[in-house]
Amino acid sequence: MGEGFLRVRFAARRQPKHAVRLAIFLWIAWAIVVWNVVFDRLIVAAGRRYLQAASLAAQTGGAYARMDDWMRPAVTTGVWLASAAAAVILIGGVWGVRAAAARDRQRMMTPPV
Repeated sequence: MGEGFLRVRFAARRQPKHAVRLAIFLWIAWAIVVWNVVFDRLIVAAGRRYLQAASLAAQTGGAYARMDDWMRPAVTTGVWLASAAAAVILIGGVWGVRAAAARDRQRMMTPPV
């Protein structure tokens, strides 16, 4: 289990088929992270807006600010915007990986000049 074993393992991972799988996996992971960040940011912003509205209602004696009135639209908007951002990243990344893999396959098929 020395250096030779690791070299063989890393060499196997650098093969085009494995490299494409790894690249697609990384793009999927990136899309998931972006989805979570966008959704969380929108939910936090809606929560802050709700707290401001509830505080203002309590100070002025106005109508009680219901959390559902603020958070349900934020969840819907957050799901759509986060999904759109993740879809753009995922489609662009997978398209780029497949284009690079096709170009690499074509280059390997073409005999050297």
